[in-house]
Amino acid sequence: MPVQRLNHAVLYVRDVSASVAFYQEALGFRVVMSGPGAAFLQASGSANDHDLGLFELGPQAGPSPAGRSTVGLYHLAWEVDTLAELQRIAVKLSEMGSLVGASDHSTTKALYAKDPDGLEFEVSWLVPLDLIDDETLAGRARVRPLDLAKELERYGAQTRGGVGVSIPA
Repeated sequence: MPVQRLNHAVLYVRDVSASVAFYQEALGFRVVMSGPGAAFLQASGSANDHDLGLFELGPQAGPSPAGRSTVGLYHLAWEVDTLAELQRIAVKLSEMGSLVGASDHSTTKALYAKDPDGLEFEVSWLVPLDLIDDETLAGRARVRPLDLAKELERYGAQTRGGVGVSIPA
């Protein structure tokens, strides 16, 4: 049987409390279990036991050199159901000073942000399969800046993303 999807990610962080507060405020995660130096969080729309594990290293932990001087994970990506939710999160991440980019990958509309430890993550909305045409497929050859207002006008605020792509039709 093939792999179906990512079930959860685990991050090493300097301060579990600060990271928990960040992911709660930024993405609406909730703590499902915690202990000294560790916490397990679940996304509000998830049925997973947990989606994110956090383990504390302490304030002496240096920044991750991954991608600059070592191999390692570039980012995690979480998917939202609607462009309205992507817009809400874009505003929240901007208010928090965490938003570092927004890209249009044609079939994927993506926000990029950094957590308190500088670890990058993505929040994305996927064009549903029945709305993907030849022009949309060809557009994947080039990444453009995300014009969220244009995408809201084109697809609608409440169109459920990922149907037939990441979510069974």
